[in-house]
Amino acid sequence: QVQLVESGGGLVQAGDSLRLSCAASEGTFSDYTMGWFRQVPGKEREVVAAISRAGGDTNYANSLKGRCTISRDNAKNTVYLRMDRLKPEDTAVYYCGARGALRPSALRSDYIYWGQGTQVTVSS
Repeated sequence: QVQLVESGGGLVQAGDSLRLSCAASEGTFSDYTMGWFRQVPGKEREVVAAISRAGGDTNYANSLKGRCTISRDNAKNTVYLRMDRLKPEDTAVYYCGARGALRPSALRSDYIYWGQGTQVTVSS
């Protein structure tokens, strides 16, 4: 079982950049594909980006493609999400998830382990 803790959220202005981190403990981090999701009240949790075990395969939600980059450092047991040119509609709680499969997935139901989330608020 892997434990996940997100950090790096906060209040930023539109157009700013932010880098979120998700640190994993317990288990073998490199055994898991990782995903970043976000959720606003009253809506489903949606994928932002996902990355394979070794980091060579990534995919992104269309709404954020070109504005965010997912990466991981298996030596540090950490996955990152950098977001640029942030917009007010990016305001959400951002979660990282882990799944013990070879390929990244955009489906929330494919992820087994979740962190508690980190709030990102983008002011206009």
